[in-house]
Amino acid sequence: MTRVLVVDDEPQILRALGTNLRARDYDVDLAASGEEALTSAAAAAPDVVILDIGLPGIDGIEVVRRLRAWTKVPIIILSVREGELDKVAALDAGADDYVTKPFGMNELLARLRAAVRRAAPADQDPVVTTADFTIDLGVKRVTRAGAEVHLTPTEWGLIEVLVRNEGKLVGQKQLLQEVWGPAYEKETNYLRVYLAGLRRKLEPDPSRPRYFITEPGMGYRFIV
Repeated sequence: MTRVLVVDDEPQILRALGTNLRARDYDVDLAASGEEALTSAAAAAPDVVILDIGLPGIDGIEVVRRLRAWTKVPIIILSVREGELDKVAALDAGADDYVTKPFGMNELLARLRAAVRRAAPADQDPVVTTADFTIDLGVKRVTRAGAEVHLTPTEWGLIEVLVRNEGKLVGQKQLLQEVWGPAYEKETNYLRVYLAGLRRKLEPDPSRPRYFITEPGMGYRFIV
């Protein structure tokens, strides 16, 4: 049974999510503050975290940073904040997805399933070595200059698709559906944000990428 930690300071949202997730056979823990979230995550080891940003005490961004200090659990942000800066801040802190309120339960469930699926072990174990970094998909590990580079489960999903199609153009629609799920085909802004994050972490010059190449209007290509 997949264990989900839901963190929100709005009691009605907490109750609604708890009820809906349990009805679909998820094991659910609830927390109403950042402090409760960190305590629960350490005690219960959830498979995925659904987290509001605007929490009393420790805010959601700081919760993400503290979780990322010791776990790679998928984190889905749930927030009323729609601004790009808030989304970038959450993703840069280590979140894997961002859903704005109000939200549809079916969409949230689809994103939850996709996050858990991306975090599952890969069936194949290719290792790709470039002049600047090494990717080991089998153990989900990237090293650069001898140091491990942290990637979120969503970033891993993108890398897996691109690396397994090395040298080939992967269309925007295909990439969205393989990483986020079949309901996604027009959210190309997701690709821009996450590819920019990968380039900051792995490219020697993110402004002039040599490995993660954009084919304008079509898709992306990974070149060794």
